[in-house]
Amino acid sequence: MSHYKEYSTFHRPVEIELIRSMAHRPLTGKENKVLDNYFQDAAEINEAFIIKPAADWLQTTNDVPDAGTMLFGDFWYRGELCIMFADTNVGKSILAVQIGNSLSKGEAIPGFNAPPRAEKVLYFDFELSAAQFKKRYSSGVHDNYPFGPNFARLVFNPEANGAHKFDSYAHYLNNAIENVIIASGARILIIDNITCLRSGTEAAASAVNLMSKLQAIKHQYNLSILVLAHTPKRNPAKPISRNDLQGSKMLINFADSAFAIGESQTNRGLRYLKQIKQRSGTQIYGADNVRLCHIIKPYNFLHFDFTGQEPEARHLLHYTEQQRKITEDLIAQLHNQGRSLRTISAETGISYGTVFRAVKRLEREQC
Repeated sequence: MSHYKEYSTFHRPVEIELIRSMAHRPLTGKENKVLDNYFQDAAEINEAFIIKPAADWLQTTNDVPDAGTMLFGDFWYRGELCIMFADTNVGKSILAVQIGNSLSKGEAIPGFNAPPRAEKVLYFDFELSAAQFKKRYSSGVHDNYPFGPNFARLVFNPEANGAHKFDSYAHYLNNAIENVIIASGARILIIDNITCLRSGTEAAASAVNLMSKLQAIKHQYNLSILVLAHTPKRNPAKPISRNDLQGSKMLINFADSAFAIGESQTNRGLRYLKQIKQRSGTQIYGADNVRLCHIIKPYNFLHFDFTGQEPEARHLLHYTEQQRKITEDLIAQLHNQGRSLRTISAETGISYGTVFRAVKRLEREQC
């Protein structure tokens, strides 16, 4: 729960006043002792900055449990605020649940390292209804998938009426998330997705503000956070980059790591994972070595099946294919408007034979 203090006047800490005084007079022995204690215990003082010798910071990371542990291969490490982004219906939520399930059970996703232990995971689902979620993780033959007790799914409560107590919906939401963290004791959060948590008329500015807040609570509670986000309509002939993150590429500046899910343009149904930003690890899955995968559901658990690595270029839409697709889209648009084949050919300058074949292919796909 967040607590805020307002001060009518501004008072500098006594230690800061002593530092300022050093420029005008020598400090007494007692004042020097106060200042020495300040520098020794600076980490425990509730001020804007924590002061430590650089050598001490190298020791601090050893005190963080499992610091540097992979939560999802080189894509997401413990203690990171990570963004996973992709176009609509590519499988972001499917992979997010798969990762959460793996961490909650302490079981490896095939092809990745196993988590060090099973632990609590909070999955904030602002995308799927209860019926849609059940459809993905149940089967008439195999019944429901046995999620473990450490994996909790959270959705908006339509009966909640506490937002009026806060000066903005964003503050209400931040407070609610902190309350859940404190009550559950969970240290792994998955938020699906950031678009649903935005507030205000300036969507990009609101998203940046939210990422800043998530970074703050990440440090306060030693969290690991995975945030899902969308990409706008993008050119399938170009490699995925940080510029493809919807709303603002500034979001990635607040993230410790980021990766994207792309769709292969040369192999229908094939997808790939690509690292976009990394701090804790190394870039293993960049443009020259993306991680290939399919979405499958052999029983009652919809998930990604990882199959290998290849250069991203093999899965981009090549120029000739791109031109063909643009031509076919134009023909389909005119055909759907009721134009005859000869009229389409005359208006576009495309040969009658090309128009004929494109329309026949369109009709077969619609059957």
